Amino acid sequence: MVPPVAVSPLIKTARYSALIAGIVFGKRRYDELKPIAAEERRVEEEEKKVHEEQEKIAKALAEASEESILK
Repeated sequence: MVPPVAVSPLIKTARYSALIAGIVFGKRRYDELKPIAAEERRVEEEEKKVHEEQEKIAKALAEASEESILK
């Protein structure tokens, strides 16, 4: 059995410092990107509504033209 290796306190400190720095960076980046993503979702919803409305109009026109051809 291999005995456990003693890790240098300097290495432990560096690892935890990097971990904390990563958490802080991630939180700041998330806070920057969150409003941008919300705006993109809002714009996509508006575009989807416009697209659906255009599809309804096109469908209504297609049905109207089919009815006029059959009559």
